[in-house]
Amino acid sequence: MFTTAWTASPQLPGEGFTPNWSRQGFWRQSVRQVVRLSAGGGRVRVRLSNAYGGSAVRVAGASVGRTAAGAAVEPGSVRRLTFPGEIPARGHLVSDAVELAVAAGESVTVTLYFEAVTGPATFHAQAFTTSCRGEGDLSEDVTGEGFDAATESWYFLAAVETDSGRADGIALFGDSVTDGFGSTVGADRRWSDALAVRTGRPVLNAGIGGNLLLNDSAWYGEKGVHRLGRDVLDHPGVDTLVVLLGLNDIGFSETDEQPTYKPAPVVEADEIVAGYRELIRQARGLRVVGATLLPFGGSDHWGEHAAKVSHEVNEWIRCAGEYDAVVDLHRVLADPEDPDRLHPSYDFGDHLHPNDLGYQVMAEALSLAL
Repeated sequence: MFTTAWTASPQLPGEGFTPNWSRQGFWRQSVRQVVRLSAGGGRVRVRLSNAYGGSAVRVAGASVGRTAAGAAVEPGSVRRLTFPGEIPARGHLVSDAVELAVAAGESVTVTLYFEAVTGPATFHAQAFTTSCRGEGDLSEDVTGEGFDAATESWYFLAAVETDSGRADGIALFGDSVTDGFGSTVGADRRWSDALAVRTGRPVLNAGIGGNLLLNDSAWYGEKGVHRLGRDVLDHPGVDTLVVLLGLNDIGFSETDEQPTYKPAPVVEADEIVAGYRELIRQARGLRVVGATLLPFGGSDHWGEHAAKVSHEVNEWIRCAGEYDAVVDLHRVLADPEDPDRLHPSYDFGDHLHPNDLGYQVMAEALSLAL
């Protein structure tokens, strides 16, 4: 039985937060991507997504191996990946499984070679780790010397699965806080990473920076009520869903700093609650945990209306009894002197996102709730 050991939610090719290659795609190039697994096993396979592609994409060469320093791969660990066809337009494709012993917490390197023009590439904008590109087929190269360009996004790669046989995976479903904004780049310090270490269970990160519960966005992905099936429910081995989403729906109308999402609608608490109920309905059969929205006073998302709605939403999460369990992240991360603000020790600096320590505290609180 295969279990998803790592995942990234696909996004529409776009300008994104940092320079990336999604709009130009790839031609006669290899792209090398490093991911950290949360479940081990003896066999590995990868899932590629072309969710936003208008035509099929052919992978001319592919490999997986244990990560070494930088773009290098551990000699002797490279396994050639094969696929049963092309990645269909607006679809996904899973590779054949290969023998490769991996452990939870270990990183693997996936290399994809595209000989023909891919067109714009389905991607995940904020990887908070480095992906590399090089000319020609470098899928079996171990030195990494041919990779001469880098970004902090993932391309086509949607999941890595292992034959761990685990069926107790935890999916974290959210926005930039779940995605890991504010964590140390390249250090695997997201709250999903901390949770995997603390619980020993497979953890899927289904966060997208800027994502909304109720509305689509060019930069910030499809709305949560539409993407849950693809980004969580379709992955094998998940039995728990954690919902931490809705803050951008509430806060974007307060800020002028979101040029791709203007004018942002002003939402009320009952609209957010209706979105949560829809996620709970779709996730029937899973244990669904509701997470209260983090304090965000002093941030660019804060204002009189956002304060009112966020308080109402958090009280519903705590008291309605519609989730199977609740983790009160607002309370554990709040500044005792001003509960509407993040504790200074946990604040990345924008009063909206936690730092590495804050993400660790979130993981600790969730592990207790589980």
